[in-house]
Amino acid sequence: MNRITRRTAGLALLAGVAGLCMAPAAHAAGKKTLIVAEPVHSTGYLPLYVAIHHKFFPDNIEVKVITTEGGAAHTNAVLTKQAFAFIGGPEHNAFAKIKGAELRAVANVVDRGNVYYVAKAGLAPKPGQSMADFFKGKSIAVSFFGSTPNSITRYLLAEWKLDAKKDVVLKEMSNGAVIAAVKTGNADIGVTTEPILTRGIVQKIWGEPIYNIPKELGPYAYSTLNVRLDAIKEEPEVVAAFVKGVVKGLKLTYAEPDKAVAIAKKEFPTMSTGDLKATLDRSFADQMWSKDGMVSAESWKTGRMVVRNAGILKKDVAYDEIIDMQFVKAALAMK
Repeated sequence: MNRITRRTAGLALLAGVAGLCMAPAAHAAGKKTLIVAEPVHSTGYLPLYVAIHHKFFPDNIEVKVITTEGGAAHTNAVLTKQAFAFIGGPEHNAFAKIKGAELRAVANVVDRGNVYYVAKAGLAPKPGQSMADFFKGKSIAVSFFGSTPNSITRYLLAEWKLDAKKDVVLKEMSNGAVIAAVKTGNADIGVTTEPILTRGIVQKIWGEPIYNIPKELGPYAYSTLNVRLDAIKEEPEVVAAFVKGVVKGLKLTYAEPDKAVAIAKKEFPTMSTGDLKATLDRSFADQMWSKDGMVSAESWKTGRMVVRNAGILKKDVAYDEIIDMQFVKAALAMK
């Protein structure tokens, strides 16, 4: 499904295709259709797509992905039972926890912060210039408040002693609009992900990243698969089958990258072979994906630090309150 078709389908589903949106799964012809809400269609989620294309789920389970752009739209789709799971930062589970809702991360997919900072063509830090000095006074195109790229941006600004309201101009928008904002000069700096990063480089809208989050922050529970706690309690066998399939997708992505690349070509048919190769080469080099689906204590510590230091998560939420690795452990124990 291409970018536009996928988003249109996602909006239609969330608008009220009741038969498909039945929680925790839609039932049709003896099958359960599990809807996974994603905030953007990204090569960062490739292992999930691999699991779907290679049919790593039982015959009675069909997994579909919909794109729901907007800060916490993917989380809300699960909270309102319009989707079985969402892929995104487990900090969203923490936000929900504080408000009285119970979500759990059941598998890790992206174990590095899939965020890159780019400067518009002709604008780049001078040799030896600090990021704080370079960012000060600049306009920054970033996804909506509540999204992980937005949280990371606010965290970095705080670390660099910059005021998000006074020292920079945050222009919050959909992920897909960042490239246009930088291209038209409405933003000096873009906060982006692959494959948009490579697209901007090829089109000479910006150059190579000026700040690479995967390398700077290390292990980071950036995009986990998250479900409602009641799904775990009421249909643990469904969650187990779902997680097992995702773990198989992660393992295949690393073990047989050529097969993963073939799936990427299907998911991103409009990308040139060269652009797609550059995108995936960067992802592999930056160790973007989890290799086994586990969310380590270290990776959540980084994620927690970002939202706490940025002032977005108002109080601590413990690992066990938002992350449940029982299904990953069971999948890994199987031969």
